Amino acid sequence: MKKETCKTLYLCYFGLREPLVQTQVLPYLREIKKGGVGVSILTFERDPGERWTPEQIAAEREKLAAEGIEWDFLTYHKRPSAPATLYDVLCGAFYAWRKTRRDGIDVLHARVHTPAMMGALAKLFLRRKPKLLFDIRGFFPEEYTDAGIWKPDGGLYRAVKRIEKWLLGASDGFVVLTEKARSILFPESAETGFDRMGRPVEVIPCCVNLRRFETANAENRARMRRELGVEDRFVAVYVGSFGGWYLTAETADFYGALKERRKNAFALVLTQSPPEMIAPLLAERGYSEQDYLIKQVRPAEIPLYLSAADAAVSFIKACYSKQASSPTKNAEYLACGLPVVVNDGVGDTTLLTEADETGVVLENFGPEDYRGALEKLDALIADRGQTAARCRASARRRFDLEEVGGTRYRRLYERLLGKN
Repeated sequence: MKKETCKTLYLCYFGLREPLVQTQVLPYLREIKKGGVGVSILTFERDPGERWTPEQIAAEREKLAAEGIEWDFLTYHKRPSAPATLYDVLCGAFYAWRKTRRDGIDVLHARVHTPAMMGALAKLFLRRKPKLLFDIRGFFPEEYTDAGIWKPDGGLYRAVKRIEKWLLGASDGFVVLTEKARSILFPESAETGFDRMGRPVEVIPCCVNLRRFETANAENRARMRRELGVEDRFVAVYVGSFGGWYLTAETADFYGALKERRKNAFALVLTQSPPEMIAPLLAERGYSEQDYLIKQVRPAEIPLYLSAADAAVSFIKACYSKQASSPTKNAEYLACGLPVVVNDGVGDTTLLTEADETGVVLENFGPEDYRGALEKLDALIADRGQTAARCRASARRRFDLEEVGGTRYRRLYERLLGKN
């Protein structure tokens, strides 16, 4: 571990216990710290007085402090939506302003737009200006219009786009998840690593700690398949939510086509969504209760369940905002050696899947498309060992937390602070 040469405050508009923070945010912060950066994180907790006891807060702070990460939190306010968010932004900005003055923070690292507003406001009122790192992640305003929450020409959308323009101008460096997002926002950075104003830009997809998936081995595969009672069945797994951008009916249609082709097909669905969102659709497509398992599992258990599968499916609405999307589930599938069935129009997924020969890409959702995809999948499954090796190699090359995520974050910090 390098000696600390600078300090960062990571602004996160989620709670510490949320899976995204545990599997994405904290692992990245541990990697950033390896570059000699002193790390603090601010989260927003829902009803912390009810969800956290003082003893739990102290224990969590002590645990993170042992890793060199300082944790603090503010209360998250939900209603009324826009005023509550504005109030949280002001509270977060004041916290960032005060901590920067007191502790000499060098970088305000903001995860997506709302924390970026906190960092930009705090920076306005600081004499010694920290660098503002805008970790964009996705096209936030378009995500809300694509999901039907905001009207594309509505006042709220237009207001947020104006704020986004301000944030892009006020920031000193950027992270995007995909090369497609980079080509839209910072096309000149593809060659130089810097935008037209000389600010550093990095493409950092949603990475995974590959060591977590070492349990997806032959021994655990055999054990899990025995426990699930699927030793002689073809298991297709789906991980994640349903509804919104996640195409429930299309996923069920794929499972239906799989059932027509393979009578021994088994649907393994690991989701936090209500089972009734998918179970009736599977039943309509020929699945009895013995043909599927719908279950919510802890993040730590996912590699074991994935080890029982033969292939994986990931269908996400192809829309403008999803050009900036890097589905974590796809990286997890590949880390377990599973070929993927994906749809076109989501981030860099098509490019990477075809280049690395790790799965099948659907251009449309229809009976012939599913049948064609399953024929191609059969060819991949026929040479299971080679396919699994290519999938794991792709995960290492594209999505490894240490070699990809950590390396790029540390390089960005060096460039941001003028050390490279």
